[in-house]
Amino acid sequence: MKSKYVILASALLISVATFAQKDQLKAAEKAMKAGDAKTAITILEGAESVMANASDAEKAQFLYAKGNAYLDLANKKVDEAKNLSLAAKSYQDLIAAEKTSGKLKFSSLASTSITQIKGMLVNSAIVDTKTNKDLDGANKLYDAYLLDKKDTINLYYAASTYVSAKEYVTALKMYEELKTLNYSGKGMNYLAMNKVSGQEDLFNTAKERDAALKLTHEKPKDEVIPSKRGEIYKNIALILQDQGKVDEAKKALSDARKANPEDTSLTLSEANLYLQTKDFETYKKLIAEVLEKNPNDADLIFNLGVISANAKNAVDAEKYYKKAIEIKPDYINAYINMAALKLEDEKVIIEEMNKLGTTSAKDIKRYDVLKVKRENLFKSTIPYLQKAHELEPTNRDVAKTLLNVYSALEMPEYKAMKIKVKELDAAAAAKK
Repeated sequence: MKSKYVILASALLISVATFAQKDQLKAAEKAMKAGDAKTAITILEGAESVMANASDAEKAQFLYAKGNAYLDLANKKVDEAKNLSLAAKSYQDLIAAEKTSGKLKFSSLASTSITQIKGMLVNSAIVDTKTNKDLDGANKLYDAYLLDKKDTINLYYAASTYVSAKEYVTALKMYEELKTLNYSGKGMNYLAMNKVSGQEDLFNTAKERDAALKLTHEKPKDEVIPSKRGEIYKNIALILQDQGKVDEAKKALSDARKANPEDTSLTLSEANLYLQTKDFETYKKLIAEVLEKNPNDADLIFNLGVISANAKNAVDAEKYYKKAIEIKPDYINAYINMAALKLEDEKVIIEEMNKLGTTSAKDIKRYDVLKVKRENLFKSTIPYLQKAHELEPTNRDVAKTLLNVYSALEMPEYKAMKIKVKELDAAAAAKK
């Protein structure tokens, strides 16, 4: 008889717990309807201990309510990153629980919310990076990747942002994962001009873009997204080099080239590494190899210019930029970089001018020489800046640089360019 009473008592305890779970869920849902997500979370946290004995349906309902409460707080900008992460975890646990039970009631709704969270994380990360909060942005991008590992571009952006945050060890792990996934990022951008705004819009697919062409858009354009594999391996090598692991860095790039023999960006990265370590013979050999394969590749020639400029080899940089322009006369970045390359010399001239006195005849004579030198330097940039402005009239940086050069040389073109810069600034402010 005694054992029967024990069984009955246990049954009563389970029954009481079940009623408690239902009451707490109802109370939490009532708080959510009243817009009080904090109270809902407090109630749900109090129910955690008894949820182990809940039915599969109640567990799913509990996890869905918890996810909604955390997401509501995130939408209200309350500990946004933390609550987005907690919401995503709740929804993921829900999906896993319903998959195990075979009863899919909330999974579809949870999946939709996870997609929303992923978008919020990415958008919030963009804001972070614009306000110099690179580490916060990187963490959010990585969280977005964990929510959808098929969307590997978020892992790539997370790695790049960790580099910006100087979190090189974490960045290296991300790049190694991208390497394991054999990620390249190569693809196509589908663009078309919006008839109303006059701006180019990006579409996910050619089909979407073609549908828009029938109604709201015109002037379709396809842009090839180049492979990012070279950049990934280059950054792996640079981080290893920074850690003093130069041999490992060289091996990483050598292995990458063997696995991807047609990817010239990898050869460029390897050449850059040898340049950084002052192995000029190997550097020249690799550059010659690249040029032999692609003697008329404007992008390749331009990249050689960038590598040379970064190595403070202005002579080679200018040679490659000019070659890129010769091959592709509308290569705007080559014009911009040529102007920037020349303007780098101004700093040295200004520093020397500032050190000179104002009473010594020798100093005054030297000052006049430097002044002419500075003016000639500015004059040498004008053709490149004017061509860049012609190719891309809406580029504010180019317009402002050209305005500063006109001002320094007291040229009559200054007035018209000043009006143009004001128009560009006003247009940019109107978009914000």
